[in-house]
Amino acid sequence: MEGARLELHTRDLYRREMAAAKTASTADQRWRHLERAHIVSQPDPWLHTCNHAAMLVMALRERNRREALGQVVRLIVAAPGSISGRYPPGNTGRVDAGLMTAMPIPSDLAAQLSP
Repeated sequence: MEGARLELHTRDLYRREMAAAKTASTADQRWRHLERAHIVSQPDPWLHTCNHAAMLVMALRERNRREALGQVVRLIVAAPGSISGRYPPGNTGRVDAGLMTAMPIPSDLAAQLSP
């Protein structure tokens, strides 16, 4: 895909995952979609930051202090990390993943993100 088309496709994929997170019936399913949206959002400073804001809201709703604190830290570093290209590919964005831990990208996402 050309650069602009890939960017539009990526944004569409991000929006689909975020919409699925909003309509998911369980917390585990919501987190899974937020994590997938995070993987897709990492190269884009705005989407990456928005994703961590959504994760923070989810953590607060669950009263998960550890996750909420981790999301506050991630909110601070998300945009600079995206702008500089210093983000770990495939990272799910959760506290348990570690800030700079690269992870495998799910095969269906990888196929959709490849040029």
